[in-house]
Amino acid sequence: MRLSYLILLIVLNFFWAGSLSIYKALGDYLQPGGIVTLRFGLAALCLAVLWPWLPGRSPRGWDLLKTVLMGCIVFMLGHRIQVYGNKLSTAGNSSVLMAMEPLVTSVAAAIFLSEHIGPRRWAGFALGMLGVALLNGLMGAGFQWTGLTASLIFVSSFLCETVFSIMGKPLGERAGILKILTLALIFGTVANVLIDGRETLAAAQAMPLRMWWLVAYLAVICTSIGYGVWYLVIRETDVNVAALTIFAQPLAGVAIAGFWLHETLHWGQFWGSLAIVVGLVLGLSRQVKIPEPEPQVHPGTP
Repeated sequence: MRLSYLILLIVLNFFWAGSLSIYKALGDYLQPGGIVTLRFGLAALCLAVLWPWLPGRSPRGWDLLKTVLMGCIVFMLGHRIQVYGNKLSTAGNSSVLMAMEPLVTSVAAAIFLSEHIGPRRWAGFALGMLGVALLNGLMGAGFQWTGLTASLIFVSSFLCETVFSIMGKPLGERAGILKILTLALIFGTVANVLIDGRETLAAAQAMPLRMWWLVAYLAVICTSIGYGVWYLVIRETDVNVAALTIFAQPLAGVAIAGFWLHETLHWGQFWGSLAIVVGLVLGLSRQVKIPEPEPQVHPGTP
């Protein structure tokens, strides 16, 4: 993985971490399905306007059908499950559960894309999971196995989210990445609108302007830019390597939930954050490629 790609993914994971707290804020005005419909509908509109300038060719034939399927699974079913699971729990707890996504994605990549997962990456995953356990207060006096149903619902959305990487990586080798993303968003939005388009429109009309800014954040930064960059990275990098960066989300998500939603913080979150950082360094230590400086040729040198 290029160093620039690593930096981009870490930054984007901090942006993605904020989406869980935003879902809580939008939940005062929209149902979980409505949040998904607005987010991906606006993202689809933004990219559709840019269609003439998007590079690469459009997916055709079976690739187009796979794009339709991917859009419905990821941008309709998967995120409806995720937003609903987040509604049933706290944003902090959902942030902690995000650590399951890189494990699910990596196993799927190993099965369907025949990717090799080396011992350093397994160790990185293990440290990341330990960090998440500490973030969640494991072994502390206040630790409770609460919200199991909500947690299972939230984690099940990762099975749908994994489709984006597992189906999208080979598709990106045959068609333009951003055109695949645009069409997937459009078809996913059509499915969302057919489910609750009328109710979402009525609820959206009553939202204050500040809520629309949050929807725009989800649509433009977290979706249009975020998913586009993810595709760009996994086109050149193994999916399981890119997935390691998702461990940054629990770290950022817990902090955002504490600051914005005033959810309780504790010392375990400090040690958990430290374990996650060490896990990221270990898992990515041999994966980041730093370009070597070109040799300088001095005048008169044969």
